[in-house]
Amino acid sequence: MTTVRYQASGRAFAHIARFHPEIAALRRDLHAHPELGFEEVYTSARVQESLKACGVDEIHTGIGKTGVVAVIRGRSSASGRMIGLRADMDALPMHEDNDFAWRSAKGGLMHGCGHDGHTAMLVGAARYLAETRNFDGTAVLIFQPGEEGFAGARVMIEDGLFERFPVDSVFAMHNWPGMAPGTVGINSGPMMAAADRITIEVAGKGGHGAHAYLTVDPVVVSAHLITAIQTIVSRNVRPIDTAVISICAVQAGDLGAMSVVPGRATLVGTVRTFSAKVQAEVEKRLVELCSAVASGFGASATVKFERIYPATINSAAEALFAGDVAQALVGARNVERNMEPSMGAEDFSFMLQKKPGAYLRIGQGVKDGAFLHNSRYDFNDEILPLGAAMHASLVEQGMPLAAERPMENAKAQASKLHASSAAH
Repeated sequence: MTTVRYQASGRAFAHIARFHPEIAALRRDLHAHPELGFEEVYTSARVQESLKACGVDEIHTGIGKTGVVAVIRGRSSASGRMIGLRADMDALPMHEDNDFAWRSAKGGLMHGCGHDGHTAMLVGAARYLAETRNFDGTAVLIFQPGEEGFAGARVMIEDGLFERFPVDSVFAMHNWPGMAPGTVGINSGPMMAAADRITIEVAGKGGHGAHAYLTVDPVVVSAHLITAIQTIVSRNVRPIDTAVISICAVQAGDLGAMSVVPGRATLVGTVRTFSAKVQAEVEKRLVELCSAVASGFGASATVKFERIYPATINSAAEALFAGDVAQALVGARNVERNMEPSMGAEDFSFMLQKKPGAYLRIGQGVKDGAFLHNSRYDFNDEILPLGAAMHASLVEQGMPLAAERPMENAKAQASKLHASSAAH
C-alpha cells in the first residue's frame, strides 16, 4: 500500500484512511478490467457489490444504460436537502505500457484518465457515509458511464436522473497530475471548455497532376483554409476572451497516386470556448470564411459544426463552499481557489446546466512524466482517502446535523460579492 505523504485532517479522512487498502484494491481491480462507455458491465457490477457491502439504503441501476445511483440517508431528514456526488467509470480505447500487476488485462483498453480512481473514491465516501450518517438529508452517489466522448451525463439526465433524485446541488472531482498530492483546485466560473467537432468538406475538380490548370485542387484550397481559419481567433475573438480552433486531420487523395489531383478533401478538427457568445461567433465565422476562401479558388466548402460538450461552469456559491470544505481538509495554502481553466472538456457540464454545483481538481502528482491519456499513466492510490473524504465532507458540511449551514453562508457571501461587484 502506498504511504500517504501529505497532511489532511478531519474525522472523515481519519475514518476512511482505516480502510484505504480496501478501496485501493478495488481501484486496482477496476484498472485491470477497463471498459468503454456504456459497456461498463463488470465495473457496474463491482460498484453494486461494493455498495451493498457498504450498507447504502438504495441502489438503482440501468440509469444511462450502465449507470448506478446509490442513496444514503442521514440520521435526520429535517433539512429536506439532497446533495449529489458524481464519479465517472469508463476507460479509454488505448494501449497500456505499464508492467505492474494491475495493468489492463484487455488489449487496446486502458484506464488512462483515472476514472478507476474516481469510482473507488466515491465508493470510499459511500462506505463512510453509510457507517457514520453524520448529516441531515440525503446523499445521492452517481456512478456515471460514458464520459469519454459518449455524453453519459446527458444520457443519465435524459433517463430521468434529476427527476428521480432531485438534488439541490451536485459535485464532481477529477484527478490532476499537474498538482501535488494533498492539494485541491477550483474556481467560481469556467473550469473546462465547450468541445465542438468541426467537419469541413471541400469539393473541387479532380484531374491529372501534370495538368493541374485543368483542375480545381481541393488540397490547395484546404491548405489556404487551414491558415485562414487561424485568423478567426486572432482577428474575430476579443483578446480577453478565449478560443482554440485546431484542425487535427486532413484526408484527400490516395498516397499511392502521386499524380492524381483528388476531387474532394475533408478536414476535421475541434473548437474550444468558454462563452456561448464566442462559440456562436466562431461557428458563424467558420461558415463564412470557408465558403469565401473556397469560392475564391472555384471550389465549394461546407462546414458541419457539432456541439459535443458544453462548457463546465461552476456556480459561485457551490464553488466557494467546496473551497471551504477542501480548506478544512488540507489547509488554505493547499487549496487553489482561482484555478486556471482547462481547454479540455467534461460532460459533467450537462449536470451543471441542470443543477448548481462545482467541479474540482484533486492533485495526484506526475509519475514518470505521464499525464492524463498517456500509455504509462496510473492513478495515484495515495490520494484515495483524501478524495473520498472530500466527497463525504461535501455531504456532511452541506447538510450538517448542527444548526449552522455552511452552504447557506457561502451562498449569502457569494450574493454579497456579486452585489458589491455590480455596484462598482
